[in-house]
Amino acid sequence: MIKERLSAALSPATLEIFDESHKHAGHAGARGGGHFAVVVKSAAFAGKTLIQRHRMIYEALGDAMHHEIHAMSIKALTPDEELS
Repeated sequence: MIKERLSAALSPATLEIFDESHKHAGHAGARGGGHFAVVVKSAAFAGKTLIQRHRMIYEALGDAMHHEIHAMSIKALTPDEELS
């Protein structure tokens, strides 16, 4: 679902999704959805601030951010940017 929604909204050059839910098993918030990390490289992020990029991802995921996803770590880059 994450892959489908982000791909449709952002046409990413690179999309990596990591399910990190197992790292959070047992803590109070772990019951209401998964913990994920994403790396998204998309031309749609050009000229956008970090906050704008994150908002674009949240908007693409829509209601899943309130149900299926409890927490998400985001790296949002243009295709020309490298991870630091």
